[in-house]
Order: sequence, then structure tokens, then C-alpha cells
Amino acid sequence: MNDQDLSGTPPMLIQEGSCATICLNRPAYHNRLEIEDIRILSELIQKIETDRSIRVLILTGVGKTFSSGYDISAMRGAAMDPNRLEDTQRGELAFGSLCDQVENIRIPTICALNGPVYGGSTDLALACDFRIGIEGIRMFMPAARLGIHFYHSGLRRYVSRLGLAAAKRLFLTAQPLEAEDMLRIGFLDEIVAAGLLEERVKALAELLAENAPSAVTGMKQALNQISRGEDCRAQVDATFVASFSSDEFIEGMAAWAERRKPNFEGC
Repeated sequence: MNDQDLSGTPPMLIQEGSCATICLNRPAYHNRLEIEDIRILSELIQKIETDRSIRVLILTGVGKTFSSGYDISAMRGAAMDPNRLEDTQRGELAFGSLCDQVENIRIPTICALNGPVYGGSTDLALACDFRIGIEGIRMFMPAARLGIHFYHSGLRRYVSRLGLAAAKRLFLTAQPLEAEDMLRIGFLDEIVAAGLLEERVKALAELLAENAPSAVTGMKQALNQISRGEDCRAQVDATFVASFSSDEFIEGMAAWAERRKPNFEGC
């Protein structure tokens, strides 16, 4: 990045084969998310959602920080000027909706944490299916220190993914958590050396992309519904029965018998 553009640019979308990568790209501001970034991210995710050639989404950042969360300068401005309060509230609600959109996208998602993660972006990472981070990172949820009551779906993700005790520790103490503790409570699935992050994430993406897309989509949806306490048993059981009549099942069984990798292209 040149010296004339230290702030960076809005999020970027890169597609390589069946894998799409969204990069947060304001490294000089620790990849904070501005209201326009939220709109762009939402549009990119919708684009990926409708592109059936894409099997996996990776979310990562440029520079030394994954993301510092929603633009704190906008929140500070709202505290100083009541006329700006409505815009800030709208931005925070849009951020929560964005995290819900990431959680509910049909394909598996990997958050490649290239650095620390703060504020609302901890929820953005939690909305992903897998989180791989580099050694030495930390997370920090400062809502209580800032006088902010977090939105419902974010609180629910914390509790359902990390457990009530960990969620209370992070929200109510407003103290940072180091990488090893992030792994222990389940925020991270893996910790890798910084130089190995891209390689490890790529390997996981390739593994996910090899599996039957309809089966993956259906089970991801069902697992999310179960984690939210939704009654989806009839729907899940019907999908289970229907899967035995699918092209994916035929190909999967044939590949198993022939001791080869299945090819689900066109299924």
C-alpha cells in the first residue's frame, strides 16, 4: 500500500476456484469497520451466497490486526453530539445483522485471524464456522467499559459457542484474553505460527470444499438451528431421508467402494 493511502480501502473479495476470501483492508486503523464497510460486506456475502461455484468463504484482514471492531470514533461522536446518536445506533444494529448474515451463509466459513480481534469483530469471528489464529494474538470485548449493552444475537453467539461462564467473563470484566485461553474456551480452533496461517487455512478450505455441498449446507443449517434451540427435528429428519435419493449419495458411495475421492461437481 502506498503512502498516499494509509487508511486502506473497503473490504476486498478474492476468488480462487471454489474458495472466496474477503479481506478487511484498513490496516492503518486496525481494520476497523465503518458504516460503509458494513454495507459492502453485506453485499459481498450476498454475492457469495448466490454463487453456487463457491464452496468455502475465508474472512481475514490485511496487516497486523484482524479487526478492531466497529468505528469507535463514530461512537465517541455520538456520545458528544446527540444529533449523531441515531446514525451510530443504526450502524451498530447493521453490524449485528452482518454477523447474523455471516452465521447463516450456506457455505462453511473460516476466520483467519491474522492478528488481535476487538469489540464487535469478536462476534464477526464467532459467526464463522472455524477460527484459526496466529500465536500471540488476543481478544477484547470492551462493551461494559464503554457503557454499551451488546445486541441480542451477539450475546447468544457468545453463550452458545463459548459457554455462559466464558461469555460472562469476557463481557462483564471487559478484560482481554490471550491466545491460549482463546483456544481453551473454544474461540479458536487452532493456533499456528504467523507464517503458517495461510497454508493451514487453505488446507482446511480445500478439505471442506471436497465434501458434498448439499449435505454440508443442510447440516450446517441444522447445527446452527439446534444451537439456537430451534425445533427443527422434522425438517432435519426429512432431509436425512431425502439424502439417500440424492446424486451426492450415489457418488459418495461409489467413491467409497472404489477407494477414491468423491467428485461432487454437478451433483
